[in-house]
Amino acid sequence: MKWLICNELKGWKAWEVTWLLLACAVITALSIYWGDSLMGIISSTTGVACVICTGKGKLSAYVFGLINSVLYAIIAYQATLYGETMLNAIYYVPMQFYGFYVWSRNMNQETAEVKKIHMSWKARNIALVALIAGTVGYGIILKALGDAMPFVDSFTTVSSVVAMIISVRMFAEQWWLWIAVDVFTVFMWAVAFMNGNESVATLFMWIVYLGNAIIMCVKWEKEVKQNKKGEV
Repeated sequence: MKWLICNELKGWKAWEVTWLLLACAVITALSIYWGDSLMGIISSTTGVACVICTGKGKLSAYVFGLINSVLYAIIAYQATLYGETMLNAIYYVPMQFYGFYVWSRNMNQETAEVKKIHMSWKARNIALVALIAGTVGYGIILKALGDAMPFVDSFTTVSSVVAMIISVRMFAEQWWLWIAVDVFTVFMWAVAFMNGNESVATLFMWIVYLGNAIIMCVKWEKEVKQNKKGEV
C-alpha cells in the first residue's frame, strides 16, 4: 500500500495539481450553492478526480472511478436515463477492477504513470463500426423502454463502453472519443436540468469532464509522439 501511495503522489506538475484541486473545489462549491444532494456532490467530485487521474495515468483513477460509478448509476436511474444507469452499474463498476489490474502491470517505473500508445488503423476501424452499430441497436432498445433521450443516451453509452476499453488498453485515442461523449452528455444533462432534474452537480461534472478531455487529449498525443521518437 505504501508503494502505491508514493507512486500516486510522484511526478505531478504544478499545473496538474492546480487543475485537480481547482476542478474539485469548483464543482463542490457550485453543487453546494445549487443545493445538490450529498450523493450528487460526492459522485461529481470523485468523477472529476477520476478523469484527471486517468489523464495523468495514475492507478488511483480506478479507485475514484469505482465510487463515482456506483453513485452515478443511482443518480441516472432517478433521472430515467436507463442507458447511463446500466452502463455504470453493469459495466463501469467491474471495469474499474479490471482496469486497475491491467494498468498496474504496465506502469512506467521512471514516471510512475501508465505507458501511452496509439491504436492501429485496423483497430480504429473496428471501433468505429462497433460504435455505429451499437448506437443504432441500443437506441432502439432504449426507445422501447421509454428512455428520455434514447439515441443520445445510446450514443453516450456505447461510446463510453468503447472508450473505456480503449482507455484500459492505454490508447491515446480514448480522449478523442471522450470529447464526443462529453459533448453529448453535457447536452443530455442540460436538457434534464431544464426539465426540472436537480442534479446540477452532475451537469457541471460533465462540463469539467469535457474540459479535461481536451486537455488530456493534447497531453497524451504529445507524450505518445515523444515516446515514438525515443524508440527510434
